[in-house]
Amino acid sequence: MIIGVPKEIKNNENRVALTPAGAKALVSHGHTVYIQSTAGLGSGFSDADYRKAGAKIKKDIESTYKVAEMIMKVKEPIKPEYKLIKPDQLVFTYFHFASYKPLTAAMIKSKSVCLAYETVELPDRSLPLLVPMSEVAGRMSVQQGAKYLEKPLKGRGILLGGVPGVPPAKVMVIGGGIVGTEAAKMAAGLGADVSILDINLDRMRYLEDVMPANVTTVYSNEYNIVELSKQADLIIGAVLIPGAKAPKLITRAMLKDMKPGTVLVDVAVDQGGCIETCKPTTHAKPTFIIDDVIHYCVANMPGAVPYTSTLALTNATLRYAIKLADKGWKQACREDEALKKGLNVIKGKVVYKGVSEAFNLKYTDVDSFL
Repeated sequence: MIIGVPKEIKNNENRVALTPAGAKALVSHGHTVYIQSTAGLGSGFSDADYRKAGAKIKKDIESTYKVAEMIMKVKEPIKPEYKLIKPDQLVFTYFHFASYKPLTAAMIKSKSVCLAYETVELPDRSLPLLVPMSEVAGRMSVQQGAKYLEKPLKGRGILLGGVPGVPPAKVMVIGGGIVGTEAAKMAAGLGADVSILDINLDRMRYLEDVMPANVTTVYSNEYNIVELSKQADLIIGAVLIPGAKAPKLITRAMLKDMKPGTVLVDVAVDQGGCIETCKPTTHAKPTFIIDDVIHYCVANMPGAVPYTSTLALTNATLRYAIKLADKGWKQACREDEALKKGLNVIKGKVVYKGVSEAFNLKYTDVDSFL
């Protein structure tokens, strides 16, 4: 198979979909890998590194898309890329369709095959291609939140871990999945007073066992969210419903009861966000303020640490990419139920229920294509 890896063009997105080691593995399976020139530079990989691994270099994004049977990306295609995607071309990337209708409409129109990293799902309901970036985003949410709590950045002027004789900041984490767990660990490690909320009692029992003493598990309901948000200095939204829009758990009305300079970090912004007042921001302009509350809603947080993120992503995606390249997407998805769940749009038809329900689009059973 011919695999194309274009350079990411989303604002400040420095990740690349494939490391030189990943390219070498695909080439060793007999596939041809084309990397757009300078695609890996932001992650620390030169064109020479890819050539050494056996990949070929394409000079621009147009020729990279044109030659490829399978496109591997990090972030969803953005408007300038829509016209480059061909009928029957397999696009393997993060899509987060349910949060953005124009992307969904464009991919339906393209007649391509869209296989989303974020909905590849194992029998235990874990999401193997979302986990590495969730780990990065969860840890970064605390790093960024701590920074924006500083007074020069309009925050409360509170040190996350406090000092002897001065209490630490209160951190509220909504969601006990991968993002929430990593955020709580980081905040606790810095000495903060952490509350982590979830609706899964088994998950909370697990978190109670593994978290340090300065982390408290709290059942997630409207009352508890409202009360804790009044006391929190940093609130991290870490709610995920695979392939569907996140519920709005922090409302506009709740902002007026928060302390001035409170920081909200919505890691769920890729899926529409779990904070009503959040809208996607960029690394170039990451925050905005409503009712004296700072909102940090960068939609590609791991893009700020591209070396770590690119390695972690390729570690997770490569085995699936090899399977798709070796067998073709139909055979690979017939044989691998997890991969099959990654199929969202096929040749103009929506085959993932979360996407069809988000926009009231006709749903087509994926098995009709397999």
